[in-house]
This record gives sequence, structure tokens and C-alpha cells, in this order.
Amino acid sequence: RMEAKTKIIFVDENGDKFFGEGPYQLLLGVERTGSLRCAAMEMGMAYSKAWTILKNAEEQLGFKLLLSTTGGKHGGGAQLTERGEALLAAYARYCQTLREFAQRQFAADFADFL
Repeated sequence: RMEAKTKIIFVDENGDKFFGEGPYQLLLGVERTGSLRCAAMEMGMAYSKAWTILKNAEEQLGFKLLLSTTGGKHGGGAQLTERGEALLAAYARYCQTLREFAQRQFAADFADFL
């Protein structure tokens, strides 16, 4: 059986990737755990790499994705900014719409091969 997969990434003017499924999942993890460190660990990613990925995305997008607090008596943590939450929702909608379209188009164009 043949399938088509759609990969959706955002790139800068040089064609360098700065947002896609990985950063999206990382941010969902932060939303769920309240911690960038925990979200990175769940993905098997070093905290420093996760931090670099999100800082690069923030630089390219022009707004902060996370609000972070440092450790202390009650520990540190992170949460998404309002714009970060809005970006996640928009990315999810966009991906769903494109994947649905891509599936329909794939079925139409490759019907003789399926």
C-alpha cells in the first residue's frame, strides 16, 4: 500500500527551517508539563538544544513563545505566551487543513496506483 506524507515546516528568507513538527511538539510538552526541561526530556532532547530551537523560532517569528521563571523555593517553570498559544493553535489548524487537502489530492491523482 502506498501513502503520501506531508511535512510542514516554516523557513526563513535563507530557506533555513525554524518551526515545524519538532518545535510544535516541544511547545505542547511545555504546555503539558510546565517545564521546558521536562518537555525536552520527554522528547529525548538535551535542554540546551530545546532552548536553542525555541530561541531561534522566537527570533524568526519576532515574538516570545515562552515565559520562564528560574528555580528557587518553589522551583522554576515555563508557560506559553498568549502569542505562543495562538501560534500552536494556528499551526495545528493549518497542518490539518493541508493534510486533508493533500490526502484528497493524492487519492484523486494516484487512484490508478492505489
